[in-house]
Amino acid sequence: MLRLARLSAIFFVALSGVASARAAELVLFERAGCVWCARWNEEVGGAYDKTEEGKRARLRRVDVAKGMPPDLAAVKAVVYTPTFVLVDDGREIGRIEGYQDNAFFYAYLDRLLEKAEQAKKPAIGG
Repeated sequence: MLRLARLSAIFFVALSGVASARAAELVLFERAGCVWCARWNEEVGGAYDKTEEGKRARLRRVDVAKGMPPDLAAVKAVVYTPTFVLVDDGREIGRIEGYQDNAFFYAYLDRLLEKAEQAKKPAIGG
């Protein structure tokens, strides 16, 4: 019985570690009637999950009319739609306000993803 309790405790600790290490996500703040949101959905939205960026930061949609979800309390207020916020480990890395075209969107997103990766690297020196 003691062995089963130890195994259960080890399993719980292992799962806790996995759950606390959240992957990056790209949070899209949008609202009904937003023409630039619709344009992004048309030009990028359908294929985003299949891109390299989509694999590095899964897309999450938030309707601003419904308010800020509790788990995004650390994200600064959103004024414009669409606003794309890269969140990693519960904190805001950066944002893209508005949408111009897919080339601009991906170029800026790539910079944000690089910034997130740099923040995870251990400091060199001492």
